[in-house]
Amino acid sequence: MSPISNSKKRKERSSSVDEGGNGPSHESPSNHANDDNGDNNAATSITHEGEMPQKKFYRQRAHCNPLSHNDTFEYPLRPDQMDWSLEHYPNNSAPTVLDVGCGFGGLTVALATILPEERILGMEIRAKVTEYVRLRIVALRKEHLGQYQNASVMRTNSMKFLPNYFAKHSLQKIFFCFPDPHFKRKNHPRRIVSERLLSEYAYVLAPNAKLYTITDVKELHDWHVEHCDKHPLFERISESELADDPCVKAMQTETEESKKVDRNCGNKYYAVYRRIQQDPVTVQLWFAGNFFQKDDEKSE
Repeated sequence: MSPISNSKKRKERSSSVDEGGNGPSHESPSNHANDDNGDNNAATSITHEGEMPQKKFYRQRAHCNPLSHNDTFEYPLRPDQMDWSLEHYPNNSAPTVLDVGCGFGGLTVALATILPEERILGMEIRAKVTEYVRLRIVALRKEHLGQYQNASVMRTNSMKFLPNYFAKHSLQKIFFCFPDPHFKRKNHPRRIVSERLLSEYAYVLAPNAKLYTITDVKELHDWHVEHCDKHPLFERISESELADDPCVKAMQTETEESKKVDRNCGNKYYAVYRRIQQDPVTVQLWFAGNFFQKDDEKSE
């Protein structure tokens, strides 16, 4: 048989599978709207509201450049313009805990039961993954009446728009679980922890609030520790104090990435920091005129 015939048969076979998913009872994952790279366009749901979504229909490439998504999101000009009752929390109360880069929502939904008095918001930049988490929360609310009302998810770019959504000192916890390492030096500005971004996190975190980081990449963990240790508004929390924190165990076990690390017998490295009170010396050292100067220049 000629190569052309084989190619045609493979194309027809592939087409018939796509139209039926894994069988005639499944809808096609191609119902999702994608751009050329399969990234970040609005996803059309292929799951009925209230049904638990199947992860295989919502997978999307894990690596993306957060610096290239500046014009694809709607966001409020100020936090007081955000109406949280429309899609998130019925009483219009703003979130108090963020799961930044929440992925498929394992930690987001776990925190909803661990911290029932807090409002948990998963933030994810990928459209299809965000839709999966939304449907997952809807299904959990239907299955467990009265629960998971304090969990929600939002598609946004947290590296760009965090201060647009959250007022000063309004958050109690922020989680960064297994973020993209961006190994290449030229891509280090894409990392979710940096001097500039830590200042934003310090702005939205209340005094004594906590910032959690975990990764399976030792070099990235060292980067987190180095930058958080140097920042004047964060101090590291000791292991003995963290022993009674259920959130530490949750971020080690509940995320999809943490389970993948366990399957591969990998290591996990975490650090937790407390947002400290601002002291008068810090106020004198950090201001708009010298924000981008090196540390030794500020101290002169």
